[in-house]
Amino acid sequence: MKSNDSSKRTRSDLLEISVCIYLDATESCLADVSDLRDLDTLRSRVEDEGISFLTITLPQFCRDFERSLDIGFIDSKSFRNFRKFRAIPSFLRGMLSQIFDPETGRIYDKDSDTTNVVPSIVDCVRQICLAFKKMELECTPERTSSAFSNFVTIEQSFEMFSLPREDSDYFGLVSSVLWGNLLGIVLPDDLTPKHGPGATAERISGNRKYIWQRWHERLEIYFPFFGNAYPIGATDSEEFEKVSFICQEEEQPVRVTPVPKTLKGPRIIAIEPVCMQYAQQAVLSYLVKRLETFWLTRGHVNFTDQTINQSLAMQSSIDGLLATIDLSDASDRVPHDLALRMFDTNPDLRDFIDACRSTKAQMPDGTIVPLRKFASMGSALCFPVESMYFYTICVAALLRLHNLPVTHENIFNVSRDVYVYGDDIVIPTHAASTVLDHLHKYNCKVNTSKSFYTGRFRESCGVDAYLGKLVTPVYLKTVRPENRQQCSELLSWSATARLFEKKGYSRTAGYLYSQVERILGPLPSLPDDSPGIGRILSLHDSIPKRWSAVLQRLEIKAWCARPVNRTDKLDGYAALNKSLLLLERKPERLDFSNSRSLISKSTSLDQSALYGAVAIKRRWIPAS
Repeated sequence: MKSNDSSKRTRSDLLEISVCIYLDATESCLADVSDLRDLDTLRSRVEDEGISFLTITLPQFCRDFERSLDIGFIDSKSFRNFRKFRAIPSFLRGMLSQIFDPETGRIYDKDSDTTNVVPSIVDCVRQICLAFKKMELECTPERTSSAFSNFVTIEQSFEMFSLPREDSDYFGLVSSVLWGNLLGIVLPDDLTPKHGPGATAERISGNRKYIWQRWHERLEIYFPFFGNAYPIGATDSEEFEKVSFICQEEEQPVRVTPVPKTLKGPRIIAIEPVCMQYAQQAVLSYLVKRLETFWLTRGHVNFTDQTINQSLAMQSSIDGLLATIDLSDASDRVPHDLALRMFDTNPDLRDFIDACRSTKAQMPDGTIVPLRKFASMGSALCFPVESMYFYTICVAALLRLHNLPVTHENIFNVSRDVYVYGDDIVIPTHAASTVLDHLHKYNCKVNTSKSFYTGRFRESCGVDAYLGKLVTPVYLKTVRPENRQQCSELLSWSATARLFEKKGYSRTAGYLYSQVERILGPLPSLPDDSPGIGRILSLHDSIPKRWSAVLQRLEIKAWCARPVNRTDKLDGYAALNKSLLLLERKPERLDFSNSRSLISKSTSLDQSALYGAVAIKRRWIPAS
C-alpha cells in the first residue's frame, strides 16, 4: 500500500513539473506556440500510462523529432505513438508547425520567416520531452533481465565475429605507426598503482582495500606483490602470511551488476576484484598522460577536457563540416585481440595490460561467462583502450578513403578532424559513411538515434546544439525528497532548480525550490560558485552576513554537503604502503614539516569516506 501511495505521489509530482516546464517553455519561445490541448494530452496520458509516458514515450518522441531535423522531413515511421495533424504530430503541433510544413511534413526553407525562431523551439521541444529521461528509478524486472541478456548476447556474438585477414593486418599496420612512438619503453617507475574510488568484486571498500587478502599470480611477472602491494620488508610479516596467491583458473570473476541509467533500462557494469583494479589504475594514469600529450593525439583523444568536443558540436551545428557519432554498448564490443594489437610495438606493456584484464564475469544468478571483449565498463582500462580503438578505426578509414599510405605524416593530416572522448566521436561529415562502415566492420554498433551528420543538429559530450544555439535540456534525476535524511535528493533538486532558474524557467524552478524549502526552510541567495544550497544571487538581493575575524572574510549561513566518514583504522604494512603511495603520487601537496600531520591527515589512516554517501550540514561559508 505504501509503495502504491509513493508511486501515485511520484506521478503527481512529475506531472506537476511537466506542466510547469510546458508553460515556461511556451513563454520562452520567440513565437506564440501555446496550445492548451498539449496540457490535456500530458495529463490524460500520464493518467493512463503512468510515468513511463514522461520517461520513455516522450524521449522517443524527441528522438523522432531530432531524426526529422537531421533528414529534413517527418517520415511515416516517426511519432507512431501519437496522433497526426496532417503530416505532423498533434502533440506540440504549435511548436512543430513553426519548423515543419503541416501539409508536407518537410522542414521550412532556411530563408523562410520562421528560421529565426527555430533554435528556441527546438530547445523548448527537447526540454519538454527530455526532462525526465534520466530519472534514476528502478526498472521493471523484465527490463533489467533484458539488459543482462543483452550483455550475454553481445559476449556470445564474438564467436561469430570474423575480420578478414586483410582488414586485420591493416588495423595492425595503422596501430604500429600510430601508437609505436607514443608507448615507447615503459619503466617500472612510470606505473604507480592506486585503488579506485568505486566498488570492488569482493565488496571491500575504504582502507580495507589496503589489507591484501588475494593476489592474482598473473600480475606477479609484471607487477610484483612486494614493492607494489606491500613494501619489500613485509616478507616475514603476519600480514603477508594472510595473502593468498591465486592461479588464473581460480581467479575471482568480475561482478556484473546494474546501475540506474533510465527507466527504459539500466546500465550494466562489471566490478573488478581489488588487485585487478589496483593494477589497472597504474596503467590508466600512464596511458591518459601520454595520450593527452602525444603529438598525434594531443587535443584529439581526450579524457579530462570535454569542452573540445562540445565546442566542435556547437560550431558544426552551424557549418555542418563535422559529424557527431555515438556508439551503443561501446565498451562491450571492443574485441580483445584487436585491442591488444594496438600495443604490439611494446610487448611488455601489452602483456601487463593483458595480465590485469579479467577473463570471466559472474552474472547475478551465479552464471560464469567467459569474457571475449577487452573489458566491460567498470575496468579502469576500459575508457582509454576503447578511445584508442575508435581513434585507430577512424584514422584507418580516412587513410583508405583518400588512398594514402600509412605514414606518420598522413596519419597526422587525416586525424586533424578526428576527435574522440570515449564513445563520443567527431569526424569529417564528408567521410561519415566511410567511417561508419569501418566502425561496423570492426564490431562497433553506431547509435543512429544519437549520431548526426546531415542536418544542423549536433550532440557530443553533453552539449546539444542546433544552428549554433545551445539546446541542451535540464534533466530531473531523482524523485522528490521527503525528509532531511534524503540528502542526495535534496542536493539534486536544489541543483536542478538552479539550472532551470538560469534557463529562465521560473515556474519550474519555483516548484523545485518550494519542495526543498518544505524540508530545509527558506533558502538564501548565493553566488553561482558557492558550495551551499540556495537560490541564484541577483544584484538586488540583500543577504544577512557576518564577518569572520579568524578567517578575515564575509560569511553567510547555508546548508552544505559533506562526506560521510566512518572509523576505518589502518596500521602496519598496509598503512605504510598507503602512505608511501601518497608520497609517490602527490609529493607537492604534502607538508613535510609535520610528520604527524602527514600520516594522520594526508593519508587518512583512521577513517574513510563512505563511497556515494553524503550528508548536509548548516554552516558558515564564504559570501563571495
